Amino acid sequence: MSTETTQAATGTETTTEFDLVLRGERILTTAGITAREVGVKDGKIVAIEPLGNNLRGERVIEVGADEVLLPGLVDTHVHVNEPGRTEWEGFESATKAAAAGGVTTIVDMPLNSIPPTVNLQALEIKREAASTKAYVNVGFWGGAIPGNKKDLRELHDAGVFGFKCFLLHSGVDEFPSLTVEEMEEDMEELKSFDSLMIVHAEDSHAIDRAPDAEGDQYERFLKSRPRGAENVAIAQVIERARWTGARAHVLHLSSSDALAMIKSAKADGVKLTVETCPHYLTLLAEEIPNGATAYKCCPPIREASNRELLWKGLEEGVIDCIVSDHSPSTIDLKEVENGDFGVAWGGVASLQLGLPLIWSEAKQRGIGLEQVISWMSTKPAELAGLKNKGAIALGNDADFALFAPDEAFVVDVKKLHHKNPICPYEGKTLAGVIRSAMVGGVDVDFQTPKGKLIRRGEA
Repeated sequence: MSTETTQAATGTETTTEFDLVLRGERILTTAGITAREVGVKDGKIVAIEPLGNNLRGERVIEVGADEVLLPGLVDTHVHVNEPGRTEWEGFESATKAAAAGGVTTIVDMPLNSIPPTVNLQALEIKREAASTKAYVNVGFWGGAIPGNKKDLRELHDAGVFGFKCFLLHSGVDEFPSLTVEEMEEDMEELKSFDSLMIVHAEDSHAIDRAPDAEGDQYERFLKSRPRGAENVAIAQVIERARWTGARAHVLHLSSSDALAMIKSAKADGVKLTVETCPHYLTLLAEEIPNGATAYKCCPPIREASNRELLWKGLEEGVIDCIVSDHSPSTIDLKEVENGDFGVAWGGVASLQLGLPLIWSEAKQRGIGLEQVISWMSTKPAELAGLKNKGAIALGNDADFALFAPDEAFVVDVKKLHHKNPICPYEGKTLAGVIRSAMVGGVDVDFQTPKGKLIRRGEA
């Protein structure tokens, strides 16, 4: 366990150089996990030196022998839903869950709030809702929907990190989908000011022709969202990005079939990045009980062979990062009593559990913690253009997580911070415990919100 001391000033002459010093045998810096001392001043990392240099700080934290000091995780795919659907999730509950999971920065999706973040007025409403409730740093994606092309540049200038679109019904009527042609037109617009289009890539025509998902059989639900629907849509994203020269990002990759064309597109110089999520990397379709709607998400959790190929895609760099796609709802909308996959809301609530989930699986595969943090902190920060986050490095923001990688715990959904106590990981034993988190060199105390609202280009 970490310990803390305070070095007070003597007389009129201070003996401290830093606001905060963290030191220990296992500090994850850009040089790997090594013995270091980290000096923090005004919320920034201003010194990284070998352990034993005895940096002096007003506050000193000795990282425990069983702990690793990590850069705070960056989660660029979180549905907070406030305002409008705050009974599903809100900024207070979501950012507490983030902090408890070692996530010190989230980027909020433009839906399922009301209004969705599709114009400047809606962005200001969203920021106002978050302004007094953020326990971690919060940024915002804008939305690309039919008819709001004129709003994209204004939202970009106001600091959104890019724009999300759907190629099929989003699940909520106030955020309509784009046709592929409309997406291409918006990509041309985004290219003019070097913004990013992030895409929910499932083809509406393929899904319209798939079997119905009604009932409590998970296999039937899986057939209603076939891999082919993802593959077709991802191919369209790739070609439109190729033709326009715009930057594009594929959200929540589930189909491993798409990896070959993604790899080829990247080799061709298409400006393409790809994410996947903990549920696709840790859960298996074969093990989902019928009626267990806590597991329902779109695109769906697929089979064991598919999961293995997603891990291979990560290790080969075809998939860039791992983010939560935390998309909660009220328990009644998950149709828990009826177990009807055709009716239940599609979304997994897992914001607090991402690192233990991935670490539990990665360590069994011989994948080091450094690589996991690259996927869950460094790469998402790069995706959003957060140049001062995602690594313990000089000049970066002092966002940290203290992680005990060898400690285990059993998931108790009632102890998680997200608003509605439902989660597919209930009762699972996971490796790795987040002991604490810091934002800008200040402890997240779960009492006073101290997170900042961040903007593209400023963070």
